[in-house]
Amino acid sequence: MVQILLFIILLTLITGVGGLAFGGVLATLFKRESPRATSLLLSFTAGLMLCIVSFDMVPEAMEATSTYYLPPVFLVAGFAITFLLNCWIDKSAHHDDGRGDHQCACGHHDLHTAGIVLAAAVALHNMPVGMAVGTTVAAAGISYASVLAAVTIGLHNIPEGMSIAVPLLHDGSKARSAIAVAALSGLPTVAGALIGYFIGSHTPLALAIIMSIAGGAMLYVVFFELLPEAYRQWRSKWAILATVVGFALGVLLIFGHSHVHVH
Repeated sequence: MVQILLFIILLTLITGVGGLAFGGVLATLFKRESPRATSLLLSFTAGLMLCIVSFDMVPEAMEATSTYYLPPVFLVAGFAITFLLNCWIDKSAHHDDGRGDHQCACGHHDLHTAGIVLAAAVALHNMPVGMAVGTTVAAAGISYASVLAAVTIGLHNIPEGMSIAVPLLHDGSKARSAIAVAALSGLPTVAGALIGYFIGSHTPLALAIIMSIAGGAMLYVVFFELLPEAYRQWRSKWAILATVVGFALGVLLIFGHSHVHVH
């Protein structure tokens, strides 16, 4: 038990906190985001994440329960919960800026506020996403599948870390401070992973439910965050190709590893 808990904590610290911190470091090096590079990374991560949900998490949830309709129901529930959480975050952010949009022309103060609000938003939505790692560990233990799920979340966190650090740096914050804010917003990933593990390891039914909810949260991230933002950053067919490549790589990693393991 202790070994598994340490594995979860270290894995999510490296990929959750580390991914956001790495994004913050990149922001300090380049001082701005590269729209094309960001778009390609987001699209690639979306494809990889979609593959993990489709061919790893959902099948695992279906196998954990004999009630075949429960995983789809809780998949939608996880999507809806994450959607409502992000609606609340957006509403709070708009209320904080006092105007209902992100275009307040108040100079550096607004840039700093934007960075802090975004960090809080990332922190909140990283908890249900982190559950995906915990449920995978509950289902497969210390395994390749759990590492793959965590690495995907880490890739997803890199551009988010950049988006947090960039406005803080332009506001005049020190590089260390901007990186620290980005990194700290990844801590709920650890908490989410631990919650996912403890609930998922309780009973097979609990595993099916919590894994489906986590899968729904990841689908929200794919379709409401990664792909729309990738298209906003760079409207190109190369971004679509990056999604396909990410999905294909996910298939190769999941089924290729299983094939090698069997033989």
